[in-house]
Amino acid sequence: MAEDTNIVAEEIVPTPGAEVVAAPEVVAPNAPLAGQAAGDKARAPRERRGRGDRRGGPRAGRGQRPERKSEFNQRMINIRRVARVVAGGRRFSFSVAIIIGNKKGKVGVGLGKAGDTTLAIDKAVRDAKKNMITVNLTKDSSIAHEVSAKYCASVVTLMPAHGRGLVAGSSVRPVLELAGINNIVAKIHSGSKNGLNNARSAIVALRKLKA
Repeated sequence: MAEDTNIVAEEIVPTPGAEVVAAPEVVAPNAPLAGQAAGDKARAPRERRGRGDRRGGPRAGRGQRPERKSEFNQRMINIRRVARVVAGGRRFSFSVAIIIGNKKGKVGVGLGKAGDTTLAIDKAVRDAKKNMITVNLTKDSSIAHEVSAKYCASVVTLMPAHGRGLVAGSSVRPVLELAGINNIVAKIHSGSKNGLNNARSAIVALRKLKA
C-alpha cells in the first residue's frame, strides 16, 4: 500500500537586505480577465472574412457593364482561308462574307479579311453597315413591282407574290429574309455558284425598287 504523503507549504522568510521577488500569479484557464465582470463572457475572436463577404461583393464583379445587343441580325455566307504569296513564302488569312439586317427594311452585304476569324467578322460587319440600303416594303411585307439586276456573272429577278411566302434559294434567301421581305419569289437565271455575287446582285435589285 502506498503511503500518504502530506505536502506542507513552508513559509519563506526573506533575508535582511535581499530583494524580494513576487511569485507569479497563477490564473485559471476559465477565470475572468482583470476589469471584466464575472458574469460576462469572453468575446469570441472574429472569424476571418473572405473576399466574397465584403460589402459590395467581390472585386471581380465591379466595373462590368452589360453588353449592348446589336439591332442587326447577321448571317454568314461563307468563310475561306486565302493565301498571299510573298518573297518569304505564303501568308495565310481568312476571308468572311456576311449579310446583316434588322428585318424592317435595312440590309447590307460586307466582306472582311484578316489573320484571325474574329477580326475578319468584325471587318465584314463594318463593311456591311457602310453598304447598307433601305428597302421600301408594302403593307404585306413584299415589294412594289418586279425587278431584275446583274452583278458580275450573277443575274437575279425578284417578283412580288402576295400570300405565297418567301421563295428563294442560294444566298438570295438570307438577304430577303433579313430585309424583312416575306411574300416574294426570287429566280437566279445564271449558273453562278458564288454566294457573295448572288447576294450582291440581290442588293442591286432591291436598290432599284421605286417607292
